[in-house]
Amino acid sequence: MIKIYKYGEVPNSEIFARENIPTNVEGVVIEIIENVKKNGDKALYEYSLKFDKAEIKSFEVSEAEIKEAFESVPDEFIEILKEAAENIVNFHEKQKKNSFIINDKDGIVMGQKVMPIEKVGLYVPGGTAAYPSTVLMDSIPAKIAGCEEIVMVTPPMADGKVNPVILAAAKIAGVDRIFKVGGAQAVAALAYGTETIPKVDKIVGPGNAFVAEAKKQVFGRVSIDMIAGPSEILVVADNTNNPDIIAADMLSQAEHDKNASAVLVTDSSDFAIKVQNSLEIRIPKLPRAEIARASIDKNGKIIVAENDINKAIDIANEIAPEHLELCLDNPFDYLDKIKHAGSIFMGKNCPEALGDYFAGPNHTLPTSGTARFSSPLSVDDFVKKSQYTYYSSSALQKVADKIAYFANKEGLDAHAKSATVRFKK
Repeated sequence: MIKIYKYGEVPNSEIFARENIPTNVEGVVIEIIENVKKNGDKALYEYSLKFDKAEIKSFEVSEAEIKEAFESVPDEFIEILKEAAENIVNFHEKQKKNSFIINDKDGIVMGQKVMPIEKVGLYVPGGTAAYPSTVLMDSIPAKIAGCEEIVMVTPPMADGKVNPVILAAAKIAGVDRIFKVGGAQAVAALAYGTETIPKVDKIVGPGNAFVAEAKKQVFGRVSIDMIAGPSEILVVADNTNNPDIIAADMLSQAEHDKNASAVLVTDSSDFAIKVQNSLEIRIPKLPRAEIARASIDKNGKIIVAENDINKAIDIANEIAPEHLELCLDNPFDYLDKIKHAGSIFMGKNCPEALGDYFAGPNHTLPTSGTARFSSPLSVDDFVKKSQYTYYSSSALQKVADKIAYFANKEGLDAHAKSATVRFKK
């Protein structure tokens, strides 16, 4: 049963405690990465047999396979995918940034170039669990940024094929190349390249503990989006809500993973008990009841800030959740008070699942409190910037002595002379 905490009556250390989830996969991942670096496709083939029970004849998914998969997906779902993709495009188009130039002083030109990252690797969980939403959310911003090539990796099913809905989403999103490989070995292949899989410049996308650890280990060789932890939802709700709806929203994350976190912060003890009871009724009815049960019992919390919704907002900021639902009649009154959250869902008619699949804002979000300093995946993640400076001879001459003075203060004589030497007779 989910625990109920009354704010101010128990230590904050207990209320705000986060479960540390040991993974103990670092050594295994080091070995996998080294094997892929040394043996390339041969290592990938062996890992596919070992982990996916799949004998892969060709790692790259062919156009014929994509066409066959697309045609096997129901038309209704294809139309939903296309509408979701359109919503994602419309939202992320607004994130594009332009280069700029400053030339308001004689003989001086400065500026910044915004340029797409050339090659991006997209990791998509696959096999029995299919997440076409991840394909759309992670590849569309890269396309909008102008990335030259998007390379997707995803684990094969036991028959050596890729889940058709993954391929359908990839076709709609405009993914350039798709490879049947998953796990830490797929991350290693993207970071270092193999005979078949090209090396990329950045790797994005969620995965299990092995994938997360592999991204961590290859960071520096390539860029990554983030190290994602288990999924989280925090709901701020007063007692005007329907407790069954709030319980349903909490379970939408609890069913993800036994380590997922579902938290309610409310201003009413009576409402807290009603939600607690509703959870107990709803959990056994879920197909993934065992997972939801473990998540709610281990990581679930209801925190009561009695008669003080503003304190509930403060508590939400302290936790800095991945997903934050403001289930209030006047959510926009509180929006400016939210300091730390990955994605904010406003009002009583905005379940977090709306953001997972359809609305348009990205669902790849900072977890484990990293929303205090991190942002959702966006077009910004797929661009880089270069700056440039031009000075004419006369413009440099006006400031050469100042540059030299500054350099000498730092004890860097060659720096100083590089500015003044141009004007020595």
